[in-house]
Amino acid sequence: MRFEKWQALGNDYAIVAERDLPFPLTAGRVRALCAPHTGIGSDGILLLSETDERGFVAELRIFNPDGSEAELSGNGVREAVLYLRRNGWVDHDSFSVRTAAGEIRPRITGPDTCRIDMGRAQLRSERDFPSGADDGAGTVRVEDREFAFQFVQVGNPQCSIELESGIEELDLARYGAPIERHEWFPRRTNVSFWQREDDGRIRARIFERGVGETMSSGTGATGAAVAAVLRGLDSPVTVRLDGGELEVEVGEDMHVDLTGWAVPVYRGELSDEFLGGLSEIE
Repeated sequence: MRFEKWQALGNDYAIVAERDLPFPLTAGRVRALCAPHTGIGSDGILLLSETDERGFVAELRIFNPDGSEAELSGNGVREAVLYLRRNGWVDHDSFSVRTAAGEIRPRITGPDTCRIDMGRAQLRSERDFPSGADDGAGTVRVEDREFAFQFVQVGNPQCSIELESGIEELDLARYGAPIERHEWFPRRTNVSFWQREDDGRIRARIFERGVGETMSSGTGATGAAVAAVLRGLDSPVTVRLDGGELEVEVGEDMHVDLTGWAVPVYRGELSDEFLGGLSEIE
């Protein structure tokens, strides 16, 4: 089984073509693959499959390291898009990829960069925030603090929280983990804490659904940027994350484009011994 390890702002994925898999991916096998000491060590698995569906280059499935499946990942999609181009799945710079969140339309803008059309952000979701108001605004209390938040659906659910100060000192796991699994979000949610820096720039830290604290999250950055624009910042918004910066353009109709980079780290091949162990996991 061959794979490539890619990273985007420190958010790393192992990319696998379905044709190279000797068996189906299960939640247990994903967890074993992503394990930091006994597996590849990864923030998730990107599974690419050929498709005969007209207009699509490939189908992309995105697995979190806990074995759950994500609808969308801004960083993961960029890695998959640049992988597809470099590995000859497509010979042009603009094409469509199918994801669980629907069609994604990227445009490659440089050797290591691309712009992703993320579709329209929504502030209401019956599946992911069924008790939410139409404007997506709410308040949640965790231990000793109460947070006003903005719900944003952008492929997957985002709970975006603006802080006036103290973002660097915030105990992300202490507050992010209970919000991720709060009863208001029946399918769990990403949690983005953000703080204004200057015109058009924000600082964000992300607690990602199924991952935990992460150096970067494209959809998390997008949720934070949409919330910032709703609160008066001009688009595009530069989001500064632990792993680097992403640019998010939010249109008047809430249409979102995400621009950033992704690079390969290495190619690998799993040993027969490791594959034998994986085959025994359900």
